[in-house]
Amino acid sequence: MSEPHAAAGHRWNPAWRLIMAELLGGMWITLRYFFKAKATINYPYEKGPLGPRFKGEHALRRYPNGEERCIACKLCEAICPAYAITIEAEPREDGSRRTTRYDIDMTKCIYCGLCEEACPVDAIVEGPNFEFAAETREELMYNKEKLLANGDRWESEIAARLELDAPYRLLPLSSMCLPPFLLGRRPRL
Repeated sequence: MSEPHAAAGHRWNPAWRLIMAELLGGMWITLRYFFKAKATINYPYEKGPLGPRFKGEHALRRYPNGEERCIACKLCEAICPAYAITIEAEPREDGSRRTTRYDIDMTKCIYCGLCEEACPVDAIVEGPNFEFAAETREELMYNKEKLLANGDRWESEIAARLELDAPYRLLPLSSMCLPPFLLGRRPRL
C-alpha cells in the first residue's frame, strides 16, 4: 500500500516542483517569442544600419573638381601605429606636393581611424564597406588607384558620414599651426 503513495510523493518534492516550474516557464517564453516578429535579417540581401563612426574599407577622396585631396603631408603615415601606410611624394609645377605612391597594407591595418583623424584635408577616410574579403594577401595591398576608386565609389556615403560625425571630431589639424608646405600651399614671400 505504501507503493502508490511513494510514486505520487515525487510530485510534491521541492526539487521536482522547481524543475517543473523552470521548464514550464521556459516553454512559456518560447511560445511567446514564437509569434513575435523575427529579429534576424537575411544578411546578404538585407543589411543592418551602420553607425556614423563605423570604420570600414579605406578610401582616398577627391575635390569636386576631380583633383585628389591628398597633399602629401605624411601625417597619416607618421601616426599609423601599425606602420601600414607608405607614401611617396613629388612637388608639382605649381609648387604644391602630391603623392606619387600611396599604399596601405590592409593585413597590417588595425582600423583605429588615426589616419583619418590626422588628415588635415579629409583625404584618407574609412568608408562604409565591410565586405572586402580576399583570397590572397596581394589583394589586400591597396595602392593609390584602388584607394581613389574606393573614394569615387563611396563618395556620397562618406560625405554624409563625415557630416554626421562633424560635431564630435577634434579641430582639424589645418587650424593648428602647420607650416604652409604641409598644407599644399606655397609660402608667401
